Amino acid sequence: MKNFSRVLRIAARKRWSLAGIVLSSLVIAVLWGANIGTLYPLVEVVFKGESVPQYAAKKISENDAELARIGQELDSLKARLRDSEGESRRQLELKIESAQARQEVISDSVYYLKKLQPTINRYAPDGPYATLVLIVIFLTGGTALKLVALTVNLMLVQYVAEKVSLELRAVFFRKALTLDLDSFGENGSADLTSRLTNDIAHVSAGLTVLLGRVIREPLKMIVCLGGAMFVCPRLLLLVMVVTPLLGFVMTQLSRSIRRASRRAMEEMSQLYGLLNDAFAGIRVVKAFSTQAFERAKFQHGAQGFYRKSMKVAFYNTLARSSSEMLGIATVGLAILAGGYMVVNKQTHLLGLKMTDQPLNVGQVLMFFGFLIGASDPAKKLSEVWSGLQRGIAATTRVFEVIDQPVRVIDPVRPKTTPRPHQEISFRDVVYQYPSGPTVLRGINLKIGQKETVAIVGPNGSGKSTLVSLLCRFDDPQSGTVCLDNISLNEMRKRDLRKRIALVTQRTILFDDSIENNIRYGTPGADRDAVIRAAKLAFADEFIRRKTPDGYETMLGSGGMRLSGGQMQRIALARAFLRNPDILVLDEATSQIDLESEQLIHQALSNFLINRTGVMITHRPSSLVMADRVIVIEAGLVADSGTHGELIGRNRFYQSLCGGDLRKSA
Repeated sequence: MKNFSRVLRIAARKRWSLAGIVLSSLVIAVLWGANIGTLYPLVEVVFKGESVPQYAAKKISENDAELARIGQELDSLKARLRDSEGESRRQLELKIESAQARQEVISDSVYYLKKLQPTINRYAPDGPYATLVLIVIFLTGGTALKLVALTVNLMLVQYVAEKVSLELRAVFFRKALTLDLDSFGENGSADLTSRLTNDIAHVSAGLTVLLGRVIREPLKMIVCLGGAMFVCPRLLLLVMVVTPLLGFVMTQLSRSIRRASRRAMEEMSQLYGLLNDAFAGIRVVKAFSTQAFERAKFQHGAQGFYRKSMKVAFYNTLARSSSEMLGIATVGLAILAGGYMVVNKQTHLLGLKMTDQPLNVGQVLMFFGFLIGASDPAKKLSEVWSGLQRGIAATTRVFEVIDQPVRVIDPVRPKTTPRPHQEISFRDVVYQYPSGPTVLRGINLKIGQKETVAIVGPNGSGKSTLVSLLCRFDDPQSGTVCLDNISLNEMRKRDLRKRIALVTQRTILFDDSIENNIRYGTPGADRDAVIRAAKLAFADEFIRRKTPDGYETMLGSGGMRLSGGQMQRIALARAFLRNPDILVLDEATSQIDLESEQLIHQALSNFLINRTGVMITHRPSSLVMADRVIVIEAGLVADSGTHGELIGRNRFYQSLCGGDLRKSA
């Protein structure tokens, strides 16, 4: 509930909308009770063939006669009191107090009736049918006004819920983009997607329930219970004895619903993951004919979600059934108690005084009507209670991500160094993944400003980790990575990454035009700059000749319309447009054809002049481009030198390059 209160604080910013929700809910509640209140004039006036003026005159006459009778009774009791003593005297005193109380109630009733009688006589209909027409008009008009208020209420509730949902999604997405990279490995993008879509939808639904029915229905209950209390407060207290039991049952069920809802949401996240894997790897699925295997996995996950959903439905049914059963028990108890008092003309029940004078049929029917009117909102609350509990459970999952601590943060007082830098240095760098092994065990390395360095090594030796630390996707546990003697964690991330362009083995292109994909990361670049970058990356020719709309060609998700080499050249053009001081290539030519590789090498040779190049590669043709090659083994710098030096002395490098290059060296 603590996290859900944070959602409510966001909603609280919509003050005028919330005020409109409360005001419209009050109007609905008052009109709900007023419609039920028409039972009394129907039973006591219309169905007895009287008009309101006749009823008022009759009641005044009856009350005056009753006051006269009570006065005589009081005189008799007071006379007997003077001659009594002991227990008899005490009983007479109680009778006198009771008679005086009845006298006071009836006197007040006569006073207000006489005060209203001129107005009633002037404006109220004369006959019973005219009175019935007036009551129907009141019911119809009240219902129409209530529906208008309900429409306003529902729209305001939806407005606030959608606005909060929009803001929450923006906050969630903003935080997700700043999470450490290992968070995407552990949670997976499918889990984040599930929380961003499915869970926030549950939060919005819970907020809709809270601001809508959880405000509106209790107000209707309060008005109805207030009406029942006006008729007979002590009888109401008697029949409400089952209410604490309902509160206990709903509290227990709320906890169960929250737990079951949270587990169902976790299963939904797993389903998102299954779908994401199957659709992202559809080529592999089709190539290996594993559709049946993927269907079985999905069916297993869907069955898990089904079981959790059925558990939620079971608790929801229990909540609704318990509420309805206890509600009918309350109404049944009221019928028995009220019916006994009316039939037997009693003012006491089980030895307890309920009223000063016996209830009439109209009063009891109105009392029953108010209780039934209160039970309907109670039943609706039990139906929406589960939605609120799901919203609370979903809020916890959403704020788990929003509140997740991030290791890589900007310094309070950032430092900077002039562009271009003079040197990159790794000083005794040790790095261990949060849930994995130590991959760097004390790396010491320097890279000059105009130097192109290739980094090679066995799988798992720490090559890509060096790139991650250089781009400050993470920070080392000990040691420092510096740019001109300034530690990277003392620089603002945005300032550092403006100096760096990264091209990875897996080319990432977005569902947008070729031009916008090249411009990605440099939004201020004009069309001419985009074309110059494409020409520099040898991409301009195929863009103009081999795509349907040139630079305006929409690539589709993942750039599926292009070959691997074409995609990589667009990625290079994007990096070139950024005009970086440092170009990082992480296996950028490992999966492309020979023609594309030659074009990319030519583009890199031209672009890396007077820039720093860092290449992770195992392609011998790419290694020849490097001014220096660094061999990483077991998280340490095992060797360093030119291509010619290493081909002659380092066995790993010899095995990597093969015999042809060794001979040529």
